[in-house]
Amino acid sequence: MSSPSKIIDACARIVLDSRGDETIEVEVRTTKALGRAAAPAGKSRGIKEAVPYPSGGAKESLEIFKRTIKQRLIGLDASEQESIDLMLKEVDGTERFEKIGGNLAYAVSLATALAASASLGKPLHEFLNPNASIIPLPLGNVLGGGKHAGKGAPDIQEMLTVPLNPKTPFDAIMANALVHKELGKILQKKLPNFPLGRGDEGAYAPNMHIYDALESVVEAAERVSEMMGIKLGVGIDVAASSLWDEKRKCYVYENEGKHMTRDEHIGYIISLVREFNLVYVEDPVEECDFEGFKEVLKSVPSVLVCADDLVVTNATLIKKAGEIGAANAVIIKPNQVGTLTDTRNACKVAHELCMTPVASHRSGETPEGHLAHIAVGFECKLIKSGVVGGERVAKANELLRIGENLGSKLRMATLGGG
Repeated sequence: MSSPSKIIDACARIVLDSRGDETIEVEVRTTKALGRAAAPAGKSRGIKEAVPYPSGGAKESLEIFKRTIKQRLIGLDASEQESIDLMLKEVDGTERFEKIGGNLAYAVSLATALAASASLGKPLHEFLNPNASIIPLPLGNVLGGGKHAGKGAPDIQEMLTVPLNPKTPFDAIMANALVHKELGKILQKKLPNFPLGRGDEGAYAPNMHIYDALESVVEAAERVSEMMGIKLGVGIDVAASSLWDEKRKCYVYENEGKHMTRDEHIGYIISLVREFNLVYVEDPVEECDFEGFKEVLKSVPSVLVCADDLVVTNATLIKKAGEIGAANAVIIKPNQVGTLTDTRNACKVAHELCMTPVASHRSGETPEGHLAHIAVGFECKLIKSGVVGGERVAKANELLRIGENLGSKLRMATLGGG
């Protein structure tokens, strides 16, 4: 008798992501079910992450799928995830999916996992990890700048909130949504003559300096804490690589009108963490500066110092960062590394080194909630997936459904310990 998860057909097409850019979508059909997945895309990308597409873009990836990958998929068992992902690496033959594109690899990898889970009658999180029971805390971008926003917005890329002690997934998600609403009211008062624009991820992108913007976010978080009886933490994603001028060896804050040396910049970020009692700081220095990360973490050891561009969901780089004390948290973006197997390995290393894995969306997203399943399945303590906008809310709503599915097994993540 044929396996219910044996692959009998596959196809791919070009669709659009939330920015209206082309991306690749793959369908994998087994004898019993269908799995469909499209890859997201980042605007602020690390130089060490998987190459999204070959030189011909999504169209070239599509042709590679039709010419080579489709025939290699048919006949394989979709439930054998490592074999599928190994095949993708063999077809590509490079370390960073330069030939087929990391986005094609990820779309195939995820579509296959979705086909397998559906064939076996399981939700994706259960297929990835039958023992998963922890719902991650939502880390929501409520005010943005940098590459995700227009001119005049803060130089720092994201200002985020996270509920620290919610009792239920709904309370956690609602807390961030209310912060976004309260922040809108605060900004309208502070900037009565400016329209409240939004960046790529749905966060407000006001014409403000960093200090004023952080004050506004902290005020909104405090209001919601009082309203809901939930403690809310505030964090930032500096995205420091986008501020770093390699030729001049300095950090350039265009909106602030400042140029800072490496040491001045590190001191400035640490001062923001301390003054605003931040609980989270991501990419505080540029993506090759392991020692700079180490300096920040040493100065604020009780804060989550999270590495994204430094480690790009790569298990080897995460191991290095963890062993030298450069970070105590890591961003997990599956398409940075190309396959679910490599994503699992990245999370495994992070857990072994008592680092907090943070499942993360990209600025150009797809309208599905798959990231929520990956976050739960790979036991991420935080999920960074935005607050408003259909493609962001899809992840939040899927967390609620997963919570229902877990029933009495459900536990909310906490940020204490490793």
